[in-house]
Amino acid sequence: RFLEEVKFECHFFNGTERVRLLERRVHNQEEYVRYDSDVGEYRAVTELGRPDAEYWNSQKDLLERRRAAVDTYCRHNYGVGESFTVQRR
Repeated sequence: RFLEEVKFECHFFNGTERVRLLERRVHNQEEYVRYDSDVGEYRAVTELGRPDAEYWNSQKDLLERRRAAVDTYCRHNYGVGESFTVQRR
C-alpha cells in the first residue's frame, strides 16, 4: 500500500506583485521532487526524485506550461478568490 500526492501551492506577496508556484510530489509522506517557479525547473529532493526531475526538465513544453502557470493558474485564481477573501478584511 502506498500514497502518491501532487500538491500545487501558490504563494502571494503584496497581492499579485510577486507570485511563487510550488508543485510538490510526495510518496508515502516524503517529498521527492518539486517544481519551484523561482528556480524555473524541477529539482530532486531525494534520490527517488532524480530520474523524474531529469526527465521533466528535458520536456521543454512541460517547463513552459509550469512557468506560465504563475499567471494562468495562480494569478487567475487569486482574482477569482479575491472577492470573497482579501476584500473581506
